[in-house]
Amino acid sequence: METKLNVALIQTDLVWEQPDENRKHIEFYLNKVSKRADVVFLPEMFTSGFTMNPKSVAESMSGTTITWMKNWSVKLGAAIAGSLVVEENGKFYNRFVWVNDDGSTHYYNKRHLFTLAGEDQVYEKGTDQCFLNFKGWNVCLRICYDLRFPVWSRNKNNYDLLVFVANWPAPRINAWDALLKARAIENMSYVIGVNRIGKDAKKNEYPGHSAVYDLLGHATISPGEEGGVLETILDKKVQDEVRTNLNFLEDQDPFLLQ
Repeated sequence: METKLNVALIQTDLVWEQPDENRKHIEFYLNKVSKRADVVFLPEMFTSGFTMNPKSVAESMSGTTITWMKNWSVKLGAAIAGSLVVEENGKFYNRFVWVNDDGSTHYYNKRHLFTLAGEDQVYEKGTDQCFLNFKGWNVCLRICYDLRFPVWSRNKNNYDLLVFVANWPAPRINAWDALLKARAIENMSYVIGVNRIGKDAKKNEYPGHSAVYDLLGHATISPGEEGGVLETILDKKVQDEVRTNLNFLEDQDPFLLQ
């Protein structure tokens, strides 16, 4: 088990509904990721932007983008994770896919679909939690709007890292900043938030503010608005020591998810 985890966040603009262009654009940043990185995180719907036209960009789990992720994972010697539009059995999912350099994959389908944009009308709601083990770290995957619903992300499964990928717009970016920090503090866990920048075809503006917080709410990567690769080191040993000294998770209320 590794107690330290090197994470890289790619904060980037996205080209509307153009998977080929987005993959090529993201490769520019992937080539800048340090050799120390253990995992690279990409934003929500990184091949298309937050589109409600899934037919135009949807792929299968054996499609071009997953193959691309696997190839880059091998090249970097690191896991790659981000959300894209996936079609299965005639249904569309906003799916957070994690790819390891040995070719194995994990995924999480977004549970809280953004009704304000009609996401619930075109995408299938996810029903399952996703907890994966990576180098001794228990990781929980979440997508954008999930951030507003703390019960769904409550640390009842002893995870060490909670990750949100997003297309979170400028008018509500203060909520993004506050809620990421809150999720870290209440769950006594590292929290990563990866948001895009730029403007989409619907004229929504995205200011980035990708960040990493530790279990006490201190930023190891502070919110910023420039595109680029953001890297930091997470330390599980330190987190475990603080959890032992401040055993707040032992006092949380019991509940059942329906």
